[in-house]
Formats: sequence, C-alpha cells, structure tokens
Amino acid sequence: MRTVLVTGPGGAGRTTVAAATALAAARSGSRVTLLTSDRLPGELAAVTVRRIDSAAHFRAELLAFQDRAGAALDLLGASRLDAEELTELPGAEQLALLSALREAAADEPDLLVVDLPPADRALAALALPEQLRRYLRRLLPPERQAARSLRPVLAQLAGVPMPAQWLYETAARWDLELAAVQAVVEDPGTTVRLVAEPGPAAAEALRTARLGIAVQRLALDAVVANRLLPAETPDPWLAGLVAQQRKHLDELAGEFPVVREVAHLGRDPRGDDDLERLGTGPGPDGAPAPQWNIEDRLAEDDVLVWRLPLPGAVKDGLSLVRRGDELLLTVGPFRRIAPLPSALRRCTVTGAGLHDGVLEIRFAPDPELWPRGR
Repeated sequence: MRTVLVTGPGGAGRTTVAAATALAAARSGSRVTLLTSDRLPGELAAVTVRRIDSAAHFRAELLAFQDRAGAALDLLGASRLDAEELTELPGAEQLALLSALREAAADEPDLLVVDLPPADRALAALALPEQLRRYLRRLLPPERQAARSLRPVLAQLAGVPMPAQWLYETAARWDLELAAVQAVVEDPGTTVRLVAEPGPAAAEALRTARLGIAVQRLALDAVVANRLLPAETPDPWLAGLVAQQRKHLDELAGEFPVVREVAHLGRDPRGDDDLERLGTGPGPDGAPAPQWNIEDRLAEDDVLVWRLPLPGAVKDGLSLVRRGDELLLTVGPFRRIAPLPSALRRCTVTGAGLHDGVLEIRFAPDPELWPRGR
C-alpha cells in the first residue's frame, strides 16, 4: 500500500489537490481511498471516500471509556455523562484523524490519500502516536502488569493502591492502536505532499514544514505549486501577478527536489471533470525518508558521528539534550524525543555541529561499556 499525506499552508487548496490525486489514481485502475473531513469539489467516481467526524469519534470514545471504568466511577459516586451533553474538546480532531487513518489503512487499498489539516496541525498530529506511546510506557510500564499477583503486597509496601486491571488493559489497547497508526506513518510507502500557492508567505511556510517533516523522519515526495496563472496575458495588472508567481516558483524549484505545477482553472473546481483537468496524480514513488546514519570515525578520531539531515535548521533555534538512552531534539518550533541507536547508548556525547543542513553529533565510546578490543 502507498500512502500520500497531503498538507500545506492553509487556504492553498490542499483538499482539491488531494481529491484530484485520488481521482487520477482511481481512473488509472488503482483501488483508492480518500480520507478527509472537508467538503469535496466532486463526486470522485471509483474512489472510496471516508469522512473524519471528530465530534462523533470523541463521543464514542468517551462513552466507551465510561463503560470500561464503570466500577471505579461508581465507587467514586460519579455522575455519568450522556451522549447528548458531550462537546468535543481541543485535540479531539487529531485523535479522530489518527483513528480514521488506522481504520482506512486496515483495508489495504492500493493508494490511501489523506487530506490533512494545515501543516502545523498536521505535523503535530503525525507526531502524536510516538509521543503518546512513550507516555504510556512511562506512566504504566507493561512489566508492572505482569506482576498482578504481587499487587496486594506492593500496595501495602507503597502505602497506596495499585492501578486497576482495567487501566492496564485500556493502556494496552491504546498502545496497540497507536502502534498501528505509527506503522502507517513510518512505512516506507508513506510520503508527504505539500500544497502551496507560490508567494512570499507560502515560501516561508513550506520551509518550516520541510524542517518539521525532516524532524519526524518522513519522506517529502513533492511540492505542488497550485493555482498557477497563465504565463502569457495582455492584462498588465495580471502580468504583474504572473511575474511574482513565477519568481517564487523558480525559488521553490531551487530549494525542493520535486515541484509539480497545477494550473488555475479560472474558477473553483466543480465536479470530477475539473479535478481531472488539474492533472495531479500520485506520480512515481516518492523519495525515501531521510536516514539518520551513524558514521564510523573510530579509527581516525575515536568517535562515532550521528548524522541527522535537518534542511533549513539554524543554530539559534537548535537544542540538544542527552537523557539516558534518548536524545531530546528541539529545532525551531519542533521537538522530538528520539531513542539512541544501541551502539550510541554505550557512548558519551563529545560535541555537535550543524553543517549544510546536517546535524552531526559526536559520540565517544565509554570504556566501561564499550566491548573490549573494538
């Protein structure tokens, strides 16, 4: 299965591009699913359209949680909430998106096109599975669940009640569901497609999104330059807009490996025929995700160098913290807690530097932990 995650600056037409991408693939004979929460500009014949309803998902999840925690709630004398009084809370949209993504991927279509929210919110949602699974492991370690027979003893020793079995079971279910979403996001067949209308504001937003994509180690397959005006026009005012678009389009072509051009139809697309005229299909398989490679310089400098591609990163917005077997990486507005590869866990950090968009972190082997003779 191939998955194309479509996002970009707000108002750039990403839903239209996602719909056109899905329709073009379906008309070429592929089995295609489009996941969206927005209104579509066409019927999308032969495309399976799945709607993301964050309000319905929030109600269903909260009511199910109430049922599973019923005994504890009754013990506390809690008054249960009814479906009619539930209003979704902030963050419900992201969780609904992840749930819908997991369910759509389970059907294993040839192509899954996901119409994501604007780039800042989309990147935050894509980072959630890894973050939430880490929180669950820290707060409810699975190995403590195995010691069920010891809980009464541990409760007496600690002086506090141990978590109930339903809590562990709920955490295990959440972890399983989050792992399925994380597997889709990190799959080699998953790529991100950025949609933007060329201009000064879009250029900066695309650079920020590209950095966030690199921090999450996702693959960027293309930038879609949307709503391009005709190159030749007798109207002087329109010619000025065309010149501005072309200037920024050339800049995008110089910064991004693949830029795909989509012409302006002169109106908002209406119907499948208009979507087909846009001429934006899934294209060839996207570029692979950036690799965080370890370079062996033990013979020359007695260090291992972990190389992290971070295009567009600047030193002023960069922060690194080693915490046990994890690296806390902050780059601009993005933050990620990444586990260290096994070889680097037996090393100490000796320095780091940013060179041509690549962060190089130097590790020296710890004599007490490094195998003898290496």
